[in-house]
Amino acid sequence: MKIEHFAFNVLDPIAIAAWYCEHLGFTVKHKFTQAPHTHFLADSSGQVMIEIYCNPADQVPDYQAMDPLLVHLAFVSADPEADAKRLIGAGAREVDDVKLKDGSHLKMLKDPWGFSIQLCRRGRPML
Repeated sequence: MKIEHFAFNVLDPIAIAAWYCEHLGFTVKHKFTQAPHTHFLADSSGQVMIEIYCNPADQVPDYQAMDPLLVHLAFVSADPEADAKRLIGAGAREVDDVKLKDGSHLKMLKDPWGFSIQLCRRGRPML
């Protein structure tokens, strides 16, 4: 089995999709222009997607209050410091900065809506 997408119920899928495309390199593969404004966003590899939408059938989680260890979206980053600086300039905020003994560097951020994103430079790449 291969993962097609991971889905998030969010408050403002239109704005979030635009920010993720502009600042994280996603492309819109499909979107609905009417509620729940579902957007399927593919990462730069074109092999993995996330789905974002606002569906009032269930509550939107309080991502801002969630510890990043509960749920986060992790990205490979050749330079977590530079990527974090760029994303912070675009409205994200830093939550944690971890450097592991194996040479890995993990920066945890919250996007402008409070969802956790991690920038990963592994000492030894996993993929």
